[in-house]
Amino acid sequence: MIDHLDHIVLTTAHTEQCIDFYTRVLGMKFERFGEGRMALKFGSQKINLHEKGREFHRQSDARRARHARHLLHRLGAARRT
Repeated sequence: MIDHLDHIVLTTAHTEQCIDFYTRVLGMKFERFGEGRMALKFGSQKINLHEKGREFHRQSDARRARHARHLLHRLGAARRT
């Protein structure tokens, strides 16, 4: 069973409106970090915010796919125990 997520990514074409909704309506906290990166936080959870057309890509697609397969393999192994 999954017990937590480190973060998810939300891509938006309307950054200011998105930040306003998540902070004003949902009560999340907005923060800037790294080199111009943005996040919305609630408790220990985080939504990284990307602007459409200016997405931040830290890993290659192939590396992300390997990482996802590794996590799914670990999840399957945990279910069998």
